[in-house]
Amino acid sequence: MTKALYTGSFDPLTNGHMNIIERAARLYDELTVGIIENPHKLALFTLEEREEMMRETLKDFDNVKVDHFSGLLANYVNENKFDVVVRGLRATMDFEYEIQMAQMNARLFDSSVETVFLMTDPKYSFISSSVVKEVHQLGGCIDGLVPDSILDYIKRSAK
Repeated sequence: MTKALYTGSFDPLTNGHMNIIERAARLYDELTVGIIENPHKLALFTLEEREEMMRETLKDFDNVKVDHFSGLLANYVNENKFDVVVRGLRATMDFEYEIQMAQMNARLFDSSVETVFLMTDPKYSFISSSVVKEVHQLGGCIDGLVPDSILDYIKRSAK
């Protein structure tokens, strides 16, 4: 059985993230979506809210579970015996950052762990959580950028 991990802050979960999750769920027996607790990022939603939103959004995926962690990714990967770490790429700038992280992690992961890059569908390549948050906070329309369940949650929290 192949255990994969897809990580991010998911603040909020976007349709670009969903594209990677759907594809990774088809590729691997078990996929954990790991929410990174990053104290250096100003979050729109608490860790608990992000976890709740993601569990609701991903409830129909039989082989996907949601978890959270803090600290070094490699420690979480090694402790949980993942085989694969999935990373999504939107553009060249993502690749430069992600390859650096993957090479560092390769030194820290157990020797059997691989990092796999999935290119997002081009129709989602411009979407990031940061852009979604900024557009929403400035009163813009974010319909179609996040799953409907996330959009509902965002609209409820804005009231």
